[in-house]
Amino acid sequence: MKSFKLAASALALSLATPALADVSKLDVLTNYANIAEAGYADSLATAKTLQAAVNALVEAPSAENLQAAKSAWLAARVPYQQTEVFRFGNAIVDDWEGKVNAWPLDEGLIDYVDASYGGATDENAAAVLNVIANPSFELSGALVDASKITPALLEESLQEADGVEANVATGYHAIEFLLWGQDLNGHGAGAGNRPWTDYAADDACTHGNCDRRGEYLKAATDLLISDLEWITAQWATGGDARETVLADTDAGISAMLTGMGSLSYGETAGERMRLGVMLNDPEEEHSCFSDNTHNDHFYNGVGVQTVYNGSYTRVDGSVVEGASLSDLVAAKDAALDAEMESKLSAAVLALGKIKFAAEAGFAYDQMLERGNTAGEALIMGGVNGLVDQTKTIERVVAALGQDGIEIDGSDSLDNPAAVFE
Repeated sequence: MKSFKLAASALALSLATPALADVSKLDVLTNYANIAEAGYADSLATAKTLQAAVNALVEAPSAENLQAAKSAWLAARVPYQQTEVFRFGNAIVDDWEGKVNAWPLDEGLIDYVDASYGGATDENAAAVLNVIANPSFELSGALVDASKITPALLEESLQEADGVEANVATGYHAIEFLLWGQDLNGHGAGAGNRPWTDYAADDACTHGNCDRRGEYLKAATDLLISDLEWITAQWATGGDARETVLADTDAGISAMLTGMGSLSYGETAGERMRLGVMLNDPEEEHSCFSDNTHNDHFYNGVGVQTVYNGSYTRVDGSVVEGASLSDLVAAKDAALDAEMESKLSAAVLALGKIKFAAEAGFAYDQMLERGNTAGEALIMGGVNGLVDQTKTIERVVAALGQDGIEIDGSDSLDNPAAVFE
């Protein structure tokens, strides 16, 4: 993906005005770290609820227990998607994030897939490895003992096996696939429809290897818990992520703005939304097995707004809030702060329209179908709102004198012809 630099104006590089002196960057960053800690703690708490539901499913397979695990997965995505705004500007998050939210994935690495999926490719020899069906296999020229499916096997041997990013063996989307199965509806209505009997015992088991499928699901969920425990600790008092953003206030503010801009522009508007519209491909959905993509995008937008306003509503309804970027900008330029607030609200509203339509039965993969003008208009409304708010983020960067910030771009926005080369 491309990047572009945002240069600060000479005026913005001047000394702070007396009004700005009343707003502490350190206070803003402390609240930012508090919100990050709360967001990851909520992600951990909801993942533990998912873990309990997964354990219940594996121990007593039933349609009801499978549905409970699906519902727990959906709930776990709400706080996590709001934390994605801490990516891009914080290296410790970027280095970790691929373990828990990597996509898209070649799901044939993990389990059985439909014949239409195809086989191994030049790009990925392990595309249909099917670890669940094979207690041993060769990978990267070495024999792998997978007789026990453990978190260590997933993390150390399978994740990005052979250096292929599509070999996603861990995280939310691997779990999503194991709960829903493939969505074989194309642009038609309906998500994945894995039967609960894929976890049943003995003769009731469908598609074979039900015990190993349960082992994989539990291992992936247990690993998600440990990964979320680790990142939550990084934002707690004394944690490396918190200490890093507090150590240099200018660098910390840059991290905040980089996360806001990159998630808005290159990642969500570009790679997750505009690219899908261009390719008309339901596989470009962020949560393609569960048809939860509308919520992924919406809560990304909410996360960006949260960081600017310095106020996060936790899953229990309590609020973590304090000094904010909005305070800093208002002290410099009240009109610019009002513009930023307006653009953030407009983007969330546009993403909310996608969410509302999907929850009313117009799924995101249906919106992506070529010639579906209503669907394209909804998605592009979200794209345009995110792009528009990024333009104002550029102005905020300049107003705060945060020189040299790089915001991730996307060919789908910056060089559309390159998408089809």
